[in-house]
Amino acid sequence: MVDRAGSSTERLTVFYDGACPICVRDRRTYEKLAGERNNVSWVDITTAEAQLREAGIDPRKALTELHVQDGEGNIFSEIDAYRLLMARIPLLKPIGWLIGLPLVRPILSRLYRWWVRRRLIRDGRL
Repeated sequence: MVDRAGSSTERLTVFYDGACPICVRDRRTYEKLAGERNNVSWVDITTAEAQLREAGIDPRKALTELHVQDGEGNIFSEIDAYRLLMARIPLLKPIGWLIGLPLVRPILSRLYRWWVRRRLIRDGRL
């Protein structure tokens, strides 16, 4: 669970699915909102199996969950990863707080896993 917002100067590495048009669009939107505060390295998991393994992330898990690595090497996944990213953007910060609420978090997590699984099956990748 994310207990800290993460410093906006701390470098984050985001492992995202570059074969997913929605994921690519979300990355672009994030970069626009972040502007000059953007201190994020984006790694397309479709071409980074060795880097995933080096970070301790199972490539299959990376396909089904967003993963973010902070500057200390800690790995955050799924909702915690989104919360860490959102905490850096003033406009998204309230959404990051909302998705972490005890009643919202499990429902959103279940919906997220369902949506990703459905997308991957539809695309023949799972």
